[in-house]
Amino acid sequence: MKKMLLWYVPLIGIIVSSCVKEPLNNLSEDESRIYITNYDTSAAFTNYKTFSIADSVAVVSNNRLQSREHTPYDEQLVTEVINALQQRGFQRVSTADKPDLGVTVSRVTNTATGVVSYTDYGGYYNSYYDPYMWGYPDYSYYFPTYYGTYQINENALTVDMFDLKNSKQNNEIKDVWSGIVRGEGVFQNNNVSSQVQALFNQSPYLKNQ
Repeated sequence: MKKMLLWYVPLIGIIVSSCVKEPLNNLSEDESRIYITNYDTSAAFTNYKTFSIADSVAVVSNNRLQSREHTPYDEQLVTEVINALQQRGFQRVSTADKPDLGVTVSRVTNTATGVVSYTDYGGYYNSYYDPYMWGYPDYSYYFPTYYGTYQINENALTVDMFDLKNSKQNNEIKDVWSGIVRGEGVFQNNNVSSQVQALFNQSPYLKNQ
């Protein structure tokens, strides 16, 4: 199965970054978000006519499903995905009507922690302060190994489309399209519409006509 991976960073973010010393510190939330789409190039999307989508959104933390929720944010998110698909000619039906595509939406949060040692700290310190200043010219400095901890938090929004129409041929449900939004402000209500549109805008092949 061939897949193609596309990713998009708003152009305005690149323009701004070329004018400042620390570009990442001056990006807005919107400019910091990354949009990634991945699709099966062997899939003929014009052959899919209908879709069904879950009303709830899967909440995933550190690669584990925690729950399925239907908050106001989730409802808005699902609605935007439905609208985007309908604008491209797909018709929403219930699962009982045997849809061609199954659509799922997820909120993903990953947290990573680690430990780092500062073994070179003493060497840097010695280069600035001579022991003579303390009245001990024949002494040398000793530094134990210092440790620090760090934590990385990442939020992502994912939309996946599965081929239900042809699932019986190979007894498998194939993922034919995936969209991911990563960055700051992903889970804010006022960003939902623009984020969903950005994913679909960079997927012009995603239509049934």
